[in-house]
Parts: sequence; structure tokens; C-alpha cells
Amino acid sequence: MAEPELSVMTRQCFAGRVGSEQEVADRITAWQQDRNERQVGINWQFSTDDARVKLKRLYPKMELR
Repeated sequence: MAEPELSVMTRQCFAGRVGSEQEVADRITAWQQDRNERQVGINWQFSTDDARVKLKRLYPKMELR
């Protein structure tokens, strides 16, 4: 879940230049508070079982001995 959140944060917080580390911290804090207040989540498009079928070639099943 970290990668989608980082992608959203990057697009929403850092469209322009940032002048200082403090500005970065302020933008992230404001963004995080807003996301938490609105209880924004991830809308997964398919279930874990569907993902296993669809992504089978990327994640081959390993046999345990």
C-alpha cells in the first residue's frame, strides 16, 4: 500500500518547486491530516484470488520440500 500512497502524495503535494525542508514537512503534514480526516482508502479493483490468477506468471508458485 505504500507505493500507491507515495504516488498520490507526490502528485498532490509536489506539483511545483519546494523551497525548503520545512515546506516539505508542512505540505506532507497538511496532506496527511486531510487524507486521515476524509478516511481516504485504496479501492482495490480485484480480489487477492483474482490477482493470483491474473498475475500468476509474475509470481510463480514455489513448491516446499
